[in-house]
Amino acid sequence: MPDAEPLYDWLAHVADVLGVDRALVEETTPPVLGMVRDVAHGVVRPAGPMTAFLVGVAAGSAGGGGAEETAARVRAALAEVERELRAREATQG
Repeated sequence: MPDAEPLYDWLAHVADVLGVDRALVEETTPPVLGMVRDVAHGVVRPAGPMTAFLVGVAAGSAGGGGAEETAARVRAALAEVERELRAREATQG
């Protein structure tokens, strides 16, 4: 991944500022970036970051648990988005 070091440095800094566990950020960044890419190319570009926001809201609003539980909720939300993208492609393809 190009520019991975500045990306991860930035994310670690923001995680610290926001009180987010760095392990959660490290575990979920690659699949979230992949989802953002797929949504941005499959729907419209602004849908990518906004969908990432919704994934985060969904994972966070379920509440409780540590980084591992939250990462599982992120993965579940990403799977839902992937299913929706596939359905969209099937109807438009």
